[in-house]
Formats: sequence, structure tokens, C-alpha cells
Amino acid sequence: MRLDTLTQPELIFPELPASTREEILRLFAARLAEMEVVEDADKLYDKLLEREQLGSTGIGAGVAIPHCKLDNLTDAVLAIGISRGGVEFGAMDSEPVRLFFLLVSPTDAPAVHLQVLATISKWIKADSHVPRMLKLHEPGAIYSMLEEEG
Repeated sequence: MRLDTLTQPELIFPELPASTREEILRLFAARLAEMEVVEDADKLYDKLLEREQLGSTGIGAGVAIPHCKLDNLTDAVLAIGISRGGVEFGAMDSEPVRLFFLLVSPTDAPAVHLQVLATISKWIKADSHVPRMLKLHEPGAIYSMLEEEG
């Protein structure tokens, strides 16, 4: 599985203007609803926030992978966002999060959800991917990096 097959440049937001976890999740939810990826921004926000309340999806090193499952989706969808100033997200290392990989999967596809989370995690751990992505400021450039780096 490749990350570039789960997203598109229109789902990459290199300048998220938010300063809290809730603002980040609301921005993502609103933008995915605007793109008609999901039907209801509030429902997506509620599901993402519910997942965060179980434990932060901030994995450390300035990265978080907020995720949830929703009904009425046919495929997993990945949105990527960057908060240049960083956001307190309750990450394991207590560092602010700057890079977000937001995953929304169909409720009836738990194996796909886990496979995508594993793919994201593997990609993040690869040498220099995160610092390189944080230097990019255009959705097309970020998408191209995903295409090149698998």
C-alpha cells in the first residue's frame, strides 16, 4: 500500500491555522466535508474527538495520526496537514505536533484501517521523511514527495 494512492493534492493542507487539538480536528472535518469526502463535518469531528479522548494519536517527534471509522465511506481516505507553529496534542513525548496524517476509513473495513495506520507509521519512521515534508509549502510538492517515496 502506498500513501499517495490514499490521498490527493486537494486533501493536503500545508498551512493549518489552528492552535488547539480541537481546532485542528474541526478544520480537517470541515475541509473533508467541503470536498464531499464525508457527508457531515460535525459527525467526523465528533468521531475524531471521541478517538482522541481514548488516548492521544500524537505519536511523538512532532507527528499525529488522528483517525476514525465512518459509515457511508467506500474507501479509506488520507488527509495531510501541517501546523507551522505546532499544536499541543497530548503527544507521547509532550512535544507540539506539526505534521498530521488524518485517516478516515469505512466502518466495515477494520483490516484496511489497520493496514493504512501501519503504512503511515512505516513511512513516518523512514529516514528524513518528516523533516523533508515539513520544509514543503505546496500541496503538489507534498503529494509528489509521497509519490516518489512510496
